[in-house]
Amino acid sequence: MLDLLPSPLPLPSPLQDALEAAARALLEAPDQSRFDFLRPAGEAALIQPDSVSWRVYKNPLVLFVGGVTAVIMELAEPRVRSGVWEHTSFRADPMRRMRRTGLAAMVTIYGARSIAETMIEGVRRRHSEVAGTTPSGEAYRADDPELLDWVHATAAYGFLAAYHAYVQPLSLVERNHYYAEGVTAARLYGGTGAPASEAELQNMLRAMAPRLQRSAIVSEFLDIVRVAPVLPPALRPAQYLLVRAAVDLVPAWMRTILGLEGDGLRPLEGVMVRQGGALADRIVLASSPAVQACQRMRLPADYLYAGRR
Repeated sequence: MLDLLPSPLPLPSPLQDALEAAARALLEAPDQSRFDFLRPAGEAALIQPDSVSWRVYKNPLVLFVGGVTAVIMELAEPRVRSGVWEHTSFRADPMRRMRRTGLAAMVTIYGARSIAETMIEGVRRRHSEVAGTTPSGEAYRADDPELLDWVHATAAYGFLAAYHAYVQPLSLVERNHYYAEGVTAARLYGGTGAPASEAELQNMLRAMAPRLQRSAIVSEFLDIVRVAPVLPPALRPAQYLLVRAAVDLVPAWMRTILGLEGDGLRPLEGVMVRQGGALADRIVLASSPAVQACQRMRLPADYLYAGRR
């Protein structure tokens, strides 16, 4: 597990209030009222508070950058790409889709087990209704375990890579803990072969490599996410930089397949993103699902931030 935890960073009230509002806006969804991270009091999540996952997912910069990385990698697989592009609202309403996806990740990691399991069952029902054919004529189903494993693996990789690169380097032991922590949730979603270690993740990437293809849809996705109103107005100029940071985390060989060479960070830009990631890791927001989940578990609000464990 992580030994060194970031110390909380006190902020002036106006700035704290602005960040609280921005954090709430990032997770807004029509059905958000169903997900109360403070209740039921004392009920455990699918993953324990002392996990690597709880510390990785608390960081808002990690969520944005890692989430974009994950989608780039997901869309490299033609069956997943067709399912996402043809059966979701991403092109028509990217903010709605990104917020719903982010909220689902927060419920999976921090929500009470009973609430997370109910949400995941709803996702599985929706997946069972999604099927189609790729432009090359290959049939797909959204509840195919192979595709569910790919989506889980790319998401797990994206968030971990963002934390490791832009917040705090993690040891191999910590990275292996992180992947193992996600297996239970992956199985609930319907996956059967989610990677339980970094070695298993790398094996899955190599095995899937022959199936991955370049597509204009990846470029269209990046064009959308660069300008979509994801971040609050004061931080909007940094959004283009964070998208470049996300591209930089895609494995180099996969960037070559997708035609994304040269779209990553320049050296000075990397320094700026790391500074932002470290800063974001010290800000305790009352509206954060991570903070509220700690309170539900009768832990201090700054449990994930304070001192050395």
